[in-house]
Amino acid sequence: MTDATTDRLAGISNQMSLDEIGLFLGEVRQAIAGVIRSDGAPQLSPIWFLFESGKVYFSILVASAKFRQLERSARMSLCVDAGHPDARAVMVQGRAELIRDQSAWSDDLTWRIERRYFESDEAAQEYRDEMASLGDSALVALSPDRIWGRDFN
Repeated sequence: MTDATTDRLAGISNQMSLDEIGLFLGEVRQAIAGVIRSDGAPQLSPIWFLFESGKVYFSILVASAKFRQLERSARMSLCVDAGHPDARAVMVQGRAELIRDQSAWSDDLTWRIERRYFESDEAAQEYRDEMASLGDSALVALSPDRIWGRDFN
């Protein structure tokens, strides 16, 4: 991850620092993922994610349009909005890596993504079982080319 955008916008009073961005993305929030459809139009969809080691990770179904679009073009964007009345948001642009091989690492990472959005292990496991019944999934690792945040509070 580079901080070129943060450096360029450093004089703007509502610009978030990289540390503030990391703390913001560490909180449980939904992101809106933007990918490019084959006709060139954007496709936006909400995702659950985990920000770790400078990358954004999320899981998608292999049979989904979003998976096919990322196979065709790895470019994507995310917007994570704090929601009213908190007027903060972080935007990420980069390239996605699709990780299909199942390993202890990918299984653990997928579990940590899913678990953070539920109050209990049992509820997270029910969701996990339901998603598994829908077909194979893959992890997506988004490596930011640009990342910036704004705090309008």
